[in-house]
Amino acid sequence: MGLEYVHVTGKGKGFRLEDVSFSLESGYVMGLVGKNGAGKSMLLRYMIKEKKWYTGQILLDGKEIHKEWALSMRKIGYVSEDRKFFVGISAYENAKLLSLYYPAFDWIKFEEQMKRMNVSSEKIIGKMSRGERIKFQMAFAMAYSPKLYLLDEATAGMDPIFVREFYRIVRECMEEEDVSVILVTHNMEELCRIADYVGVLEQGRLVSFGENEEV
Repeated sequence: MGLEYVHVTGKGKGFRLEDVSFSLESGYVMGLVGKNGAGKSMLLRYMIKEKKWYTGQILLDGKEIHKEWALSMRKIGYVSEDRKFFVGISAYENAKLLSLYYPAFDWIKFEEQMKRMNVSSEKIIGKMSRGERIKFQMAFAMAYSPKLYLLDEATAGMDPIFVREFYRIVRECMEEEDVSVILVTHNMEELCRIADYVGVLEQGRLVSFGENEEV
């Protein structure tokens, strides 16, 4: 199975999506590109907002996400600077609170990935650098084994060496589990290296979608 957008349309202050349709099978990475304000981040946020802000359908493994939203969120790993956490407590304490929503949360896997990414689980979220917060989010998401990863400018500003390691981790996830990935990035070299498919958004419309070498 995988992810499918079916005639998804929605508007709001400063953004819009118009009749967006595409499908992404499990086991593949989709890169999403476009100018600022094209609707890239909003395309992801439509999935993770509890209220349905669009017409059309967003299907994950054949089921409309907003019919069983809480269950759907257990299958999605959202990694973004915009994701909210409790900034006054540690990464471990955040994970302890938020893991209650994920019955399959694997503490051993979480600690292993935090160590691999060289981030202390005892560090206060509000005192972390942007890169450390992103790494924590990825470790947290990996611990509940989602079916779909949404990576919104996840590697922006990161050290190039870690960027390669980050995508090595993503590929390992895909090899070990049946997952798909949507990657929003402005880094075209990064996109060419990891994406199987590329979608181009212009003013809320998906003007192009196809295999990487075709776009």
